[in-house]
Order: sequence, then C-alpha cells, then structure tokens
Amino acid sequence: MEICSLLPSGTEILYALGLGDQIVGVTDLCNYPPEVREKPVVCRSRIDVDTLSSQEVEAMMRRILEAGESPYELDGEWISNNSPEVVLTQDLCYFCEVDAQTVGRTVEQMPMPPEVVVLNPRTLPEIFDSIGQVGKTCGAPQPASELVADLEERVARIEGALAAARKRPRVFSLEGINPIVVGGHWIPDLLQRAGGVMNMFQPGCPATRLTWPQVVDYAPEKLFVDLCSSGLDRHKTEIPWLASQAGWESLPAVQSGEVYLIDHVYFSVPGPRIITGLEILAQLTHPELFDGLIPPDTVLKLDASAARTAAPDEIGECFTAWPR
Repeated sequence: MEICSLLPSGTEILYALGLGDQIVGVTDLCNYPPEVREKPVVCRSRIDVDTLSSQEVEAMMRRILEAGESPYELDGEWISNNSPEVVLTQDLCYFCEVDAQTVGRTVEQMPMPPEVVVLNPRTLPEIFDSIGQVGKTCGAPQPASELVADLEERVARIEGALAAARKRPRVFSLEGINPIVVGGHWIPDLLQRAGGVMNMFQPGCPATRLTWPQVVDYAPEKLFVDLCSSGLDRHKTEIPWLASQAGWESLPAVQSGEVYLIDHVYFSVPGPRIITGLEILAQLTHPELFDGLIPPDTVLKLDASAARTAAPDEIGECFTAWPR
C-alpha cells in the first residue's frame, strides 16, 4: 500500500506501526522519526516559523487568509501522478497543517481518487482512537491495538502514582506568545492527568486567545511554555515579551522559579509521543513522585534568583537545562 501523509502525527503513527516503508509522500513539517527526511515532500508551509517571531507569523498568516489563500502549498500534480492509495490529513487546525477541504479538492478530479482519512483527535482517548483508525485503514490493526495498549499502560502508571500526591498545584500552559494562546484539545487533558489543577479549560475545548491579565488573575503555581512549532532556542527569544508585562514578577510560578520552557514536539503532534509529553508534565508538576521521565535537551527551567535582577530582555538567559 502506498500512503501519503500530510500531517506529522499521521507520519509518526505510521512509523510506530511499522508502515514507514509504505509512505510515499509527506509534508515539510514531518520530521520524526529522522528517516522521514528521506521521503518526498509534497506539501510545504508558506510561513517559516524558524526565522519569524510570533508577531511576524501572526501578521503573515493574517495577510494570507485575508487574500483568500492557503498557508500551505500542496503539490496536486505529484499526487495525481503518483496515485497513493491512502492520504492522511486533518480538519483540526487550519493553521497547523493542510486541511481536508484542500486535499479533497485536489483528489476529487483523479480517475481513481485515494481514500482520504481525516484525523481530528481532541482528547487523549481520541488520539488513541486515531491510531486505531490509521491501523485499520492501512492494514495494521493488530500493531495499532498493541501500541494503544502500551500507551494506555503508561498513562495508567502516571495516574496510579498520583494517588500519593498531597497537593495538586495550579498549572497553566502557553502555546503562543504575543498573541497569547492557550492550547486546547488534548492539552487540558494532559495537564489534569499529570496531576495539575487546570479548571479554566476543559479537555477537548478549542485553542483560545487570552489577554495577559487573565493569566495574571489565574496566578499559576507552575507555568509551562511549549510554543507550537517552536524549539527551545525560539522559546528563549519569545519569553522576554512575557517578562515585560505587568504582573509577571508577581506570578507565583515566577517567584518560585516554576516556569518551564518545553520542546513543543511532545505536545503539538497528537501521536504516540504525546504520552512522553504527559510524562514530562507529570515530573515537572510532581517531582516528588516522578523521576527520569524527561528526555535530554527537552526542558529549561527559570532560575528565580537570576530572574529577580534581570531586565526583561535578558530573561531568556535565566533559563537552564532541566533536570540538571
């Protein structure tokens, strides 16, 4: 079977099911596992988030949408010429990957249109369901069932250990800065399952834009910054904007140094690695209960003492690798 995966989560699921050799086309955002970089890229983002700030990305996205255009360039000619049997796509976020409507317009004129599989998980159980959906469609139902069982067992271990927690701290997660965006869908699910109190948003809700005073009013005891489509280096360049806002220094999380920058790959891609994201959050939320769950080079922690004397534009240098 020849499969074209137009979303990173679909690509990760396929590899986890042992179907990597059947992938014939991917997007430029599909970068895991590393061998996927050898696959033909048939869809590209028009916005380079590696070189633009959040504010610049926002402005460019607004210009593209106001012009009635798509932020993605899909190579319809390649799809027609190569005729994959299955195309994986999504309708969850128009900004994150090419959407099902665009894909549908591309394949509907083909003599033998491929089966278009639309993945739209909004909660952790729905992510597991999407793994099963891919397995069933692509001829690997048993590997999918075994993978889901393994992931569910890891979740159960986290939830079981949390029975010993004496307190559940108030947590907050930011997926966007300037503008401030709180990740919805599975993010509140992960925060709650990791042992935090997050009652402002419920699992499955859409991503939401907030004002900074709303964050200040919530007074998080632990603040997680895992900016969508951003690695740690970009996180450090974005965080000074937060540090320049009124009320930053009064946040309980800032005062105690419980502000963490986390690589987005464990949160923005609803595939198997989302459980690693849950494990990361569990250890950061309850370090007294968990250890050894954070992959190397994944998390930076605020040095509270250094932050007290740093200017806002210097705050990015007050973060150090964690755990040490």
